[in-house]
Amino acid sequence: MDLLTNVIKDYPWGSRTAIAELTGRPASGPEAEMWLGAHPAAPSRLTRDGSETTLADAVAADPAGTLGAAVAGRFGARLPYLMKLIAVDAPLSLQVHPDEGQAADGHARGDANYTDPWHKPELVCALTPFTGLAGFRPPEQSAMLVERLHVDALRPVVAALRDGDVLGALRVLLEWPGSRRELVESVVWAASAVHTPDYALVVRLARRYPEDPAVLAPLLMHRHTLAPGEALFLGAGVLHCYLDGFGVEIMACSDNVLRAGLTGKRIDVEELLRITDAAAQPLRVEPVEGAYVAPVPEFLLRRIAPGATAALPGGLPRIVVCTEGVVSVGTADAEVKLRPGESVFTAASEGPVEIGGDGVAFCAEPHL
Repeated sequence: MDLLTNVIKDYPWGSRTAIAELTGRPASGPEAEMWLGAHPAAPSRLTRDGSETTLADAVAADPAGTLGAAVAGRFGARLPYLMKLIAVDAPLSLQVHPDEGQAADGHARGDANYTDPWHKPELVCALTPFTGLAGFRPPEQSAMLVERLHVDALRPVVAALRDGDVLGALRVLLEWPGSRRELVESVVWAASAVHTPDYALVVRLARRYPEDPAVLAPLLMHRHTLAPGEALFLGAGVLHCYLDGFGVEIMACSDNVLRAGLTGKRIDVEELLRITDAAAQPLRVEPVEGAYVAPVPEFLLRRIAPGATAALPGGLPRIVVCTEGVVSVGTADAEVKLRPGESVFTAASEGPVEIGGDGVAFCAEPHL
């Protein structure tokens, strides 16, 4: 069993308090994500035989022992999942992730959008109230919402929606031919007069991105709110944008993201529209005996509640992180007590794992 030291990403949309308060240390600026895993961009670190190494190198040195025969046989010498603590204080980019074929093809042809050949399905479980946009509304509903603004310039958007073409409507916004600032100013003026949450969110986004027509995304997309313990799965092709909240996120170990708005990062409107599935919707995942089971083999997320004990069989690589109180993680040869923000890796070869205590823990593992 290995205690992990994890990288914290300081993206500007991150929180100045959530991760810092969880780990009991000050933050010098926004902290967006803590990565727990073996992704080459920010692998967790551990100490073995007095020497520090990365979890990625530990896996590569002994795939069968670290991952187990079944996982190594299915995914090769790589941990198939990446877990994160995600702290959202400002909206993320409007984004979508590719499926396996799209990722492999994009990476093979050298497309800079695809940094690896893997897909990136993901699941987020809320630690605090967590909100986001995901999936398109029915086009006729969006048409009424956009029409209610009475902004003449948006008639092409409404026309596309009346034709049932939500991707066409999105394209009009993302490839806006005129003054983007003037459009957003007109939208803000109109939306400010309509006192509902959807229009208030448009105004909120416009304050941060005053020259981005993608601020109208809340009128095209469903808004989802998760209470603590609730989870949402996002498969390939689902357009989404997290808005605020603190949660545990688990995904296939990839960093393939296509962006088209609400960001200062690289965008590729054409490629995002190509791989977005207008019919795809997120999936609410109800826990079964504490396990959030997504329809992918790369990962499964468990939540161990206060007073509960999870007795898990050996043969799988697991990462356990404590988010509240104190939890104990034990194998046949070792036992470690974790406090909030602390985490461990247990190799497949270590046998059965038992997790419990008066706190809350999350455990990531493959789902084979």
